[in-house]
Amino acid sequence: MKHQHRVLLLAIVVGIVLFAAAAGAEDAKKLHLYSWTQYMDPDIIKQFEEKYDVEVEQSYYESLPEMYAHLRAGGSAHYDIVIPSSYYVPRMIADELLQPLDKDLIPNLSNLMDKFSDPVFDPGNQYTAAYQWGTTGIAYNAEMLPEAPAGWAILFDPDVDADYPFVLSTDLQVMLGAACAYQGKPYSCTGALNWKQAAQLILKTKDRTGFGGFMDNTPMLDKLENGEVAAGVSYNGDYVFRQAHNPEAYKNKRFILPREGAELWLDSMAIPADAPHPELANKFINFILDAKIGAQLSNYNYYATPNKAAVEHLKPELQQPPVMPSAEQMERLHYTPAIEGPQLERALQIWIAVISG
Repeated sequence: MKHQHRVLLLAIVVGIVLFAAAAGAEDAKKLHLYSWTQYMDPDIIKQFEEKYDVEVEQSYYESLPEMYAHLRAGGSAHYDIVIPSSYYVPRMIADELLQPLDKDLIPNLSNLMDKFSDPVFDPGNQYTAAYQWGTTGIAYNAEMLPEAPAGWAILFDPDVDADYPFVLSTDLQVMLGAACAYQGKPYSCTGALNWKQAAQLILKTKDRTGFGGFMDNTPMLDKLENGEVAAGVSYNGDYVFRQAHNPEAYKNKRFILPREGAELWLDSMAIPADAPHPELANKFINFILDAKIGAQLSNYNYYATPNKAAVEHLKPELQQPPVMPSAEQMERLHYTPAIEGPQLERALQIWIAVISG
């Protein structure tokens, strides 16, 4: 009987080991992508799955603070690819949320345009590879506003007869930058005094919005489409994507880059520090940086490509405003500054006061 028990126990152990091995092998065939909504062409995912005989699972976030908080809470071990904006990268590196790229697996890194191949926020592309770039401006309903806006005054000017509903962005640095620009300072302003003055303006403004102040980009565009919102902070590509897919709803909608200054941003692909499949993640980055895949990506989501080899394959409309800013517009666009340590803590304290005030 003891011998039979040993045989039975051994069989159970072997079964568990084989099951675990099979489960591990099955999981090894998955890539976990964590990104914005409407940011990836499903056909690109299908092509990658077929090429590498894997399955891609996608999860989504609506804001950078949401993504950042989720990774810090343990999500770093759940995803293989994440797509942060430039000013979030230094703090993610400092928090040890990212791992270095394996450039031997990413020969297509050489396809990046010069201005994106050695970014100041990640020298030498040690942790990131550019994905898409774009701008943050104002989307509005021309029928609901008394006159066409040219700048941030449509949101911030207390003398404007704001009998129309509008919303502000949930992103603290985007809004601090916009308020600074309206106050005559650089969009990329930093420092406690500048932020305090910007926060005071935002506090006064949110009481006039009609929607409690703040909203992420996707729900804001939903409300813009159905006439609940007259104006709000938005990303150029998301606006053009919806315009292309629902032209009737957007025949009276417009997008502007405020004359006082606005955000130029770059989103990059990165691999979380505890990613379950880092080798596959590096291969995915290389796949996205292929010339034709890079063009297909922009042709789908209507954002500008950082891939110089992809440009010849782009739709014509992606090489002009509002997707591709004009030379004049580029002069008033600025990267949101990366802040860390005490500066970041101070900015977060100010923003908490704004949200709860």
